[in-house]
Amino acid sequence: MATLPGQVPTRPARARAQSALTGIDWWLLGAALAVSGFGVYVVKVATEGDVPGDPGYFFTRQVAYALIGLVALFFVLRLDLERLSRYVWTLYAILVASVGVVLVLGSSARGSTRWIEFGPIRLQPSELGKVVIAFVIAVVVVERIKSMDSARLSLLVAGVTALPAGIVFLQPDLGTALVYAAIALAILWVAGQPITHFILFGTVVVGAAVLVLYLMPALGVNVLQPYQVDRLTSFVDSGADRSATGYQLEQSKVAIGSGGAFGKGPSGATQTINDFLPEHHTDFIFAVVAEMFGFLGAGLLIAVYLIIIWRAIVIMRGAPTELERLLAAGITAMFAFEVFVNIGMNVGIMPITGIPLPFMSYGGSHTLTNLVAVGVLLGIARRSRLPDPRGA
Repeated sequence: MATLPGQVPTRPARARAQSALTGIDWWLLGAALAVSGFGVYVVKVATEGDVPGDPGYFFTRQVAYALIGLVALFFVLRLDLERLSRYVWTLYAILVASVGVVLVLGSSARGSTRWIEFGPIRLQPSELGKVVIAFVIAVVVVERIKSMDSARLSLLVAGVTALPAGIVFLQPDLGTALVYAAIALAILWVAGQPITHFILFGTVVVGAAVLVLYLMPALGVNVLQPYQVDRLTSFVDSGADRSATGYQLEQSKVAIGSGGAFGKGPSGATQTINDFLPEHHTDFIFAVVAEMFGFLGAGLLIAVYLIIIWRAIVIMRGAPTELERLLAAGITAMFAFEVFVNIGMNVGIMPITGIPLPFMSYGGSHTLTNLVAVGVLLGIARRSRLPDPRGA
């Protein structure tokens, strides 16, 4: 019954209002919102001179992306994942179809075809697919782990992952394809698959890398574009690399080093504001943070990321169902892998694969995906703390 004006809400009404916030992991939510807000600010100060006549071009769009992401976060927080699992293959078909359509009808930028445009809206299905593939794999493992032997299950998960990841790789988007693989491996690991499967996978990956980067080009067969090879090999000896990728890496190192202990501030960050540092609002935004706010600012940012990953692990361990535990494992791996690889490529210890920095890098689909993933984790945490309605 609705509450009339002047009436005190009934106990059920108060209980519903209270339950909307009960069980929320405030550490995770606070850390995610803090990094998102900081990311909006860094995008603002880093891009004020990027679009002549419109200093707020990237800033206003990133604010809009963050607000849409927040709405999505609180929507998915209340999703019934068990009920949603009934439609897992429909979701999988939508994922495969959407990343496939991009190859035919997508818009291109910087040599990659990753986006579908709907008027002023540009959507990157492969980004949103990170959460979808984690959910699909989690459902597949839960439904088949008792009825299939471990080898067949690992092969099934590899096949389910390889189809959309392979299409994404052809866009070409190696970074997102690697994230899909990291999610699958994390879920299989938490599910208790034998370690020999992971050793075999690592051997296959190393062998494939040697084949694609060195052996096949020596025979005149080039699987990757030259710029992709540069991205994967420049971190080994960037000083000898005169390509655009080598230039990016060198400028990133200069920006990080020039920040010193406390940074040069937004107005003194010459590598950023003079546009020496390419992609300073996307792939190399960590270098912007280090230049503007120094070792202290970059270190604090990493500390907040550790809080996010820590809370994700806590939520995973306390998940009320096996499906939610495995889904949380996949999302945790997504965040940890992206943070490690992005910061690693900024400082020169990882290949440049185009993986954005969670909650910081500019982009609508990327921002929406991160906040949706947080919403899923918050929902799992909330359900683990609320009384079971089916209980005694």
